[in-house]
Amino acid sequence: MTLSRALALLALALGVGPGVSGSEPAAAPEIIQRIRGELSGPLTDDSKPHPGIPKGETIDGVISDSRVYPGTENHFRVYVPAQYNPATPACLVVRLDGIGENETTVFDNLIAKGDMPVAIGVGISSGVIWKTKGGEAYRWNRSYEFDSTNGNFPRFVLEELLPRVETLKAVDGRQIRLSHDGKDRAVTGASTGGIGSFTLAWERPDAFSRVYSVIGTFVSMRGGHDYPALVRKAEPKAVRIFLEDGSTDAWNPLFGSWYTANLNMEAALAFAGYDVEHAWGEHGHDGGPGNVILPDVMRWLWRGWPAPVQAGVSANDKLAEILRPGEAWQRIDGDYRGVAGLASNPKGEVFFSDTGSRTLYRVDAGGAPEVVSVNAPPVGGRAFGPDGTLYATVPSEGTILATDAQGRIRRVAEGIRGGRILATAAGELYVSEPGVQSDEPCRIWLLKPDGARALADEVPASVTGIAFSPDKGLFFAAERSTARIDSSVAPGDGVLQDREPFYWLHAGDAPAGPGTEDVVVDTVGSLYAATPLGIQVCDRNGRVRAILWLPSPSGPVEGLCWGGAGFDMLFATDGRTLYRRHLRVPGFPQWSQPVALPKANAG
Repeated sequence: MTLSRALALLALALGVGPGVSGSEPAAAPEIIQRIRGELSGPLTDDSKPHPGIPKGETIDGVISDSRVYPGTENHFRVYVPAQYNPATPACLVVRLDGIGENETTVFDNLIAKGDMPVAIGVGISSGVIWKTKGGEAYRWNRSYEFDSTNGNFPRFVLEELLPRVETLKAVDGRQIRLSHDGKDRAVTGASTGGIGSFTLAWERPDAFSRVYSVIGTFVSMRGGHDYPALVRKAEPKAVRIFLEDGSTDAWNPLFGSWYTANLNMEAALAFAGYDVEHAWGEHGHDGGPGNVILPDVMRWLWRGWPAPVQAGVSANDKLAEILRPGEAWQRIDGDYRGVAGLASNPKGEVFFSDTGSRTLYRVDAGGAPEVVSVNAPPVGGRAFGPDGTLYATVPSEGTILATDAQGRIRRVAEGIRGGRILATAAGELYVSEPGVQSDEPCRIWLLKPDGARALADEVPASVTGIAFSPDKGLFFAAERSTARIDSSVAPGDGVLQDREPFYWLHAGDAPAGPGTEDVVVDTVGSLYAATPLGIQVCDRNGRVRAILWLPSPSGPVEGLCWGGAGFDMLFATDGRTLYRRHLRVPGFPQWSQPVALPKANAG
């Protein structure tokens, strides 16, 4: 057992809040006990108006021109506390399904007492496409907007709702100004609004770091039941969460037990090192008890502010195996407008193309990109050989080019509309060639050093990333259209055999496609897949054991490459920005000599 895993398990055993740091005080056990005791009682004094407490005002608005949800009408209400001064951007509490008198009264009281910061509240109602205005609807969007576990609702909130809110003014002319820092933002909601609140922070932890979910719908409606598995496998995010539910909560047993789902979420969050607490009552699918405890939950969520919420330490042993404590992603800034065709040479230097300007860049040891050449042809894939020769496929020309260390270019092959390419230590090239039509198989070509060409395999779907295992015994081919990665046996004669869709990946709620754009392997045989859900790290038996995220906001991961002097630096891109991260386990460049793998078993 690694030291980091042992410390994480010890923290869980002792009940230490994993997200708590020196600047972030641990929650006193008394407040948690008080919350749980309040759950079955009446509203507390903090939910009642009191003389002398400054009362905030509300402003109503509507969004009817959404690009994320075209044709919908979403009503919203903005609460502006009396203490708000536009000279200082306000903190924010977003509430799904709207904001009412109970919430505004609680905020009035807590802000007046200094128990939460001056925060503007924004209540958002789910969208409707009306057939008869205010009457019959073509479509009710609540489940689609709030239950979906993709990035659409976060985009709606951050790109459409909140910018609209910031165009408003209070009655006395105060311009609405919101803090854009995640430490200053909380989100809450009930039922479908509960899971929607979590999704908002899960997708965009840079924008929301405090979540209160009441009777949250973490069940099998639109993928919410997958959250516990993803939470356990993924690198923890800087988010604090409070969960509330009742022991008889099962709104519709068709979708499962809401209570059991919330228990699973709480257990997963605790395992993954989150600062999480809960209150379980004896009630069904009823948001009332969650309203009763709202004041003290807000105190718990905002404790320690303005210190940011800290990411915790997961008990995931795979994360502990590959991650270096304190080593985060480093952004590689430059004048490029896009990133494609990652490849590293034997020196550990990483090359990539700027898709906007057709410029080839090299990343130096300090992490700065420098221009290598301009007007480079658009390539399908790029790979270095063991002697430093750079190979590239040019699909539009049906050629494969080789550039030596002196910059001399030659044609290696013609008549292959190559996609991805790799070079082995023996000087062989493996190239994927998509079918002319989408329903035609993708060919995997073997080009030998003497110029001979052989068909290594035909794969039914279009292949993206390709790689050999470190011992060169297996060949991996990823597909964009499926959440599987094929594994074939490579007996040594160059022809691949016994192909199986061996690696199972989490597809998530990815309407644009669940598949993989690129793959790399490390020296112990783990496979890293660039997917819409992040970098999914699989063990040798084909199971996802860890998920790494690029810094938020980033898009789906599109490219991977090992680099650095020891090839223990993982480079990754979402197609727009390039990042690198120092890992514990070195990577295996495909041009390296094969290495023996640790003994494995069927477990």
